[in-house]
Amino acid sequence: MSVFTNYKPKWFRDLAPEHQERVENEIKVFNYKAGAMIEQKGNGPLSWIGVVNGLIKVSVGNADGRITSLIGIPAGGWIGEGSLLKNEIRRYDVFALRDSVIAKMPQSTFEWLLDNSIVFNRFLLVQLNERLGQFVGRTENDRLLDADGRVASCLSELFNPQLYPNDEYRLNITQEEIGYLARVSRQRTNQALKRLAELKIIELEYGAVCILDLEALHAFYQNQ
Repeated sequence: MSVFTNYKPKWFRDLAPEHQERVENEIKVFNYKAGAMIEQKGNGPLSWIGVVNGLIKVSVGNADGRITSLIGIPAGGWIGEGSLLKNEIRRYDVFALRDSVIAKMPQSTFEWLLDNSIVFNRFLLVQLNERLGQFVGRTENDRLLDADGRVASCLSELFNPQLYPNDEYRLNITQEEIGYLARVSRQRTNQALKRLAELKIIELEYGAVCILDLEALHAFYQNQ
């Protein structure tokens, strides 16, 4: 069964039928347990990575063992186009934060789409521009926001409609996972989430967060 039987990202739906057929034939699907490494820093760029189900994180570390999380990618998101476009080794690790189903498009298929699909090229332009804005905003927020603001910003990132298209405003994610991505302690993350819940911006469930007011979530950290 094709990965696109029940999961059809917009970029795929917009492709010409002959392009869809090749992608369906060549893309592969893998299951990863929580904590498993999906891609390792220093390896060649062999594939474009999509999250069919689950949650992954992109992180970097140094020789002293210090690790920092860069971004989280929920279901619907794709990552790794930069390394493929530049044909350079990966400069980051990709881990599964929870059990995840991952689609991998081979480098050869990715490059073939670049050569043959204007639609795919337009998608990548928007994707790269949105990703750049995400990293610029994260750098600013990390330097200027308090812990409450960083947690709110982290949640807002995970509901970015361009990078992670999802019709639902509910995400299966634990407070510990949010803390990893926001680079905030678990205790402080708990306090921030409770504050957002008290303001009726989010609703907390066991192992999940529901966004009640996305605009208010943006305003919460943007007005700090």
